[in-house]
Amino acid sequence: MKTFGFKIDPLTGEDFYEIYVRGRQLLNDSHLNKGSAFTKEERLSLGLDGMLRPGLGSLETQVHRVYEAYLRKHDDLERYIYLAGLQDRSEPLFYRLLLDHLEEMVPIVYTPTVGQACMQLSHIQRRYRGIYITPENIANIDQIFQGLSQPQVSLIVVTDGERILGLGDLGSDGMGIPVGKVSLYVAAGGVHPAVCLAVTLDVGTNNQRLLDDPLYLGIRRPRMRGAEYEELVEKFILGVKRNFPGALLQWEDFAKQTAFKNLDRYRERILSFNDDIQGTGSTALAALMTGMRIKQSRFQDERYVIVGMGQAGTGIAMNIRTMLLEEGLSEEEARKRIFAVDMQGLLLEGDPLLEGPQLPLAQARACVDGWKLDDANRIGLEDVVRNAHPTVLIGVTAQPGLFSEAILAETAKHSARPIVLALSNPTHKCECSPEAVWKATDGKGLVATGSPFAPMDWHGKTLQASQCNNMYIFPGVGLGSLVCKASRVTDGMFLAASKAISTFVTPAQEALGLLLPEMNDIRQVSAAVATAVGIEARNAGLGRLLNDTQMAEAMTRAQWAPKYASYRPGSPLKGD
Repeated sequence: MKTFGFKIDPLTGEDFYEIYVRGRQLLNDSHLNKGSAFTKEERLSLGLDGMLRPGLGSLETQVHRVYEAYLRKHDDLERYIYLAGLQDRSEPLFYRLLLDHLEEMVPIVYTPTVGQACMQLSHIQRRYRGIYITPENIANIDQIFQGLSQPQVSLIVVTDGERILGLGDLGSDGMGIPVGKVSLYVAAGGVHPAVCLAVTLDVGTNNQRLLDDPLYLGIRRPRMRGAEYEELVEKFILGVKRNFPGALLQWEDFAKQTAFKNLDRYRERILSFNDDIQGTGSTALAALMTGMRIKQSRFQDERYVIVGMGQAGTGIAMNIRTMLLEEGLSEEEARKRIFAVDMQGLLLEGDPLLEGPQLPLAQARACVDGWKLDDANRIGLEDVVRNAHPTVLIGVTAQPGLFSEAILAETAKHSARPIVLALSNPTHKCECSPEAVWKATDGKGLVATGSPFAPMDWHGKTLQASQCNNMYIFPGVGLGSLVCKASRVTDGMFLAASKAISTFVTPAQEALGLLLPEMNDIRQVSAAVATAVGIEARNAGLGRLLNDTQMAEAMTRAQWAPKYASYRPGSPLKGD
């Protein structure tokens, strides 16, 4: 049963929630619970009289109280558990606290702490969030969706838990990722929490640690594969289309082959995108755009080595390729500037391991003739760096220390200000630290990392690495796609988003070496990204026909701010 509905008083124009539950059930609803902030009138009309202490509080005093409790937690995992509990008690209070302390708490509710939480999710589970779709209940998907208590669903983040961050197959314990992504959609993008849904497709796991763990709460069977798996995904998508025809779906942390297949299969059938491919690629592109501005360089003037050609690496490479083509290079000229390295070494034409998206990135074998190699049968990272002379080094491998002192020193030989993006999460999986880059480049290297690192004093000058967090991209893309009523999400929308992000970096921030905006500006960044996405959708004939000013106003107006709404009692029958 629906627990409330969004309403507007036709006489006064006042926005309010019509409430369909009473008493203790209302207090236990995370969307609706206001605790001490329920007014006297609401307490009487909604069956709360006597259930609350008589003192009336405000959202501000509640934030002060819960932050005080947060500071008493002794480690990051305990802070994660506390914030999850707060979110289960009152979403407006949780999001107000999160926005008031965004830079401090994003690493707790998302990377890197969310990775630690997912590794232990069955052990720290308190209350369930989101829904779990399994082979056993997929036939009941309509009943599952119709049984949701929220008034509508406009945004879905779904995972199957097979490739969680750099941690691999975590089965249904991967639910921490879509839950965390929903939190960022709300905090950064301003999407209303009551229209967001986290989903895990629990199709088993090949992680023996989980299968042997008596506390594991997921399905205990090897991971479903092949036609059986694809049929479950198809039934899930059809269920989404039937029940939430206007919703946006974000694919999250699927394995590489599955991710590309799902994206290609469904991007034209349902409003959807893959954040690991498109979001990571666009965030990295925004960082590179800023780097080019700082260096007063063009994309075609640089040489790129990208290590790790999974979803993120392929997405980044394709975005760089797009920029090279936009600058006027031919496809062959663009190919010669991008050196893609995976498990087998440098990708070369004719390699039987190459997959569809990697084909345009493979180097012609003639291009490596005359290279000095450590092993004639394989061109490794060290060979590529020594022979290709990169000026941009990008890692998405989850191999800590991959960018060694020697590799960084060699890269520094070929550019006064090399750009290094060490993007693997969590922190202990990072390819190198910002400090290692600055030591190799005498403080001149431009750095972005997947997880946050503290600023560093370098001979009296403060140096700072940006966190190349997809949070700069996906909340704005989601908000923009929904508000402009886009029929699909295109690569052009992501390119427009990258440009919007880069323009937010100020000269003062560039002087610190920052390649992306400050986290505290994330709401404004998301609004700008949403506007750029809406304009691109309109120009492509895929979205609403608003002029630029109207589009910007629509995006800003759509951003939900954490506050307590006014409540009025309604009939439970209206929520069925």
